[in-house]
Amino acid sequence: MAPDALQKIVTRKRREVAEGKAQTSLESLQSRVARMPAPRNFFQAVVAQGSPRQSRVIAEVKRKSPSAGLIRTDFDPVDIARRYHAAGAAAISCLTDEVDFGGELGFIKRIRDAIPLPVLRKDFIVDAWQIWESRAAGADAILLIAECLTEREIVDFQILAVELGLTTLLEVHDVESLYRVQPHIGFPHPGYALLGINNRDLRTMNTSLAHTFRMVDMIEDRSIVVSESGIRTAEDLRRLRDHGVHIALVGEHLMKQPDPGAALRELLNDR
Repeated sequence: MAPDALQKIVTRKRREVAEGKAQTSLESLQSRVARMPAPRNFFQAVVAQGSPRQSRVIAEVKRKSPSAGLIRTDFDPVDIARRYHAAGAAAISCLTDEVDFGGELGFIKRIRDAIPLPVLRKDFIVDAWQIWESRAAGADAILLIAECLTEREIVDFQILAVELGLTTLLEVHDVESLYRVQPHIGFPHPGYALLGINNRDLRTMNTSLAHTFRMVDMIEDRSIVVSESGIRTAEDLRRLRDHGVHIALVGEHLMKQPDPGAALRELLNDR
């Protein structure tokens, strides 16, 4: 999506949040969260450990996207998540934005009830209320998009996420955003923070792994880096590992295949 399209989504999301607050108070969400068990450890599940040849894939569940349109007509989020789990996914990313991605917040609990993997709520977080909403819905991690947030919001949202036991995936699209957020990565606790590099150019919509290769040279701790978008083959994962990146978020490629689980199994087969 182009930068102006991203801004339109943020504007819409703020309107949706206002409507959500009118229906469900913050106090109601906090009460629900207080009765919930601890989140699953998303950070631990995906941070590469052991063999340098090992990649961990965050496999994504989504029905459609602004760039690809409708991806699957036979969309069953639980069945897809089960296939991902059986194929070796380290964690699940679940789109919950309804308008542009065909998602639902309720998908998270349905997926968590079906498989033991931690689940990332992938949406456009623009308000602290959504972080409480995410936790109340059963999310184990949240996405924060740097281009959608101020530095103060990023810091405040990361603090709240840690207080709720949630991992944050802080996503950047360009070098300017990376420079802006780099001092805040892992604040206040490094064991809850991942840094995502989105390989999609928001101006052209093209994807290139070279974007990750350029950006990681500016990142001291590559163990927390997640490469996102444009990953299609086992060779792509190998190239990322050669640059010290062991975590990848893969969605569109898997969702377009007849069997997303078989596609993930093939992706992880680096022999």
